[in-house]
Amino acid sequence: MLKRLFGIFSQDIGIDLGTANTLVYVKDKGVVLNEPSVVAINQKTKQVLAIGEEAKKMVGRTPSYIVAVRPLADGVISDFEVTEQMLRYFIQKTGKQKWSMTPRPRVVVGVPYGVTEVERRAVEEAAINAGAREVYLIEEPLAAAIGARIPVQEATGSMIVDIGGGTTEVAVISLGGVVSSRSLRIAGDEMNEDIVAYAQDQFNLSLGLKTAEEIKIAIGSAVELTEQLTYPMRGRDLVTGLPKEIIISDDVIRQAIFKSVKSIVDAVKSTIEEAPPELVADILERGIILAGGGALLRGLDQLISRETQTRVHIADDPLTSVVRGTGVVIEDLDNLRDVLLSSALN
Repeated sequence: MLKRLFGIFSQDIGIDLGTANTLVYVKDKGVVLNEPSVVAINQKTKQVLAIGEEAKKMVGRTPSYIVAVRPLADGVISDFEVTEQMLRYFIQKTGKQKWSMTPRPRVVVGVPYGVTEVERRAVEEAAINAGAREVYLIEEPLAAAIGARIPVQEATGSMIVDIGGGTTEVAVISLGGVVSSRSLRIAGDEMNEDIVAYAQDQFNLSLGLKTAEEIKIAIGSAVELTEQLTYPMRGRDLVTGLPKEIIISDDVIRQAIFKSVKSIVDAVKSTIEEAPPELVADILERGIILAGGGALLRGLDQLISRETQTRVHIADDPLTSVVRGTGVVIEDLDNLRDVLLSSALN
């Protein structure tokens, strides 16, 4: 009875705890927060100075003793204490209550497929310590599929490719579970690093990761474009040490990120090869769904379609697929408990 009463009054939330960005869904309100998973810390005092958008603005622009860190690496917690503070900040920011007697929220968190029990425990404990009443975990491919309105609980095969900041999750889903999958530590961040390395090797130019990401978003592509795109690449000349700007085309960035893109395409092909023939037939009929920020890379859907001989669709608003999936679960928790992971705290 008490649990049911708490369920009525608590402001339950779903969280996409991403390497690059954290998104929060509040029950009955929708997606209310999308901020970088970045925390600025004063190393002298160990004090947290800023979290989210404010912390990201500090990247590369602070004294040496102030560092902007990402407490998640490759989709899992690398710094427990900082993650806990970041989660507490986001939960409090979205849960400004009208009256203090409102119960603490139940929280559904998306985690990468194949996370270890230790990693699951870290996420659960961080959320509990950050103010959650109950914590439920859902694998990101399942959450992305639910957010993309794929009927995951039916006895038919569906395929989702979720390309985030730190990980790419490829999964064939049927009856509310993952049948075959690949989880790569190659995604948007790796592409940014590819661009930094390419600029250094080919142009003797030192770039920041933030600049590399801007270039990727502006002109990045997976296939040759009908109209050439250009963009200024600005950084420090490694020979003279002075500022330098060169104008580059989409061909350059496509060459820079080729290896990472090929790894993602190969993972999709391998996952299809492992799937039962009946589910492959379903995928051929329904097509492959792309979600996550990486789905926005120009022509990636065309490349995967060409390589797999299968139709490929980009989910509506792919950036929010996972968090919308956690939202669907939190709105209908009783009927969707089967898609959740068992708790590592029991």
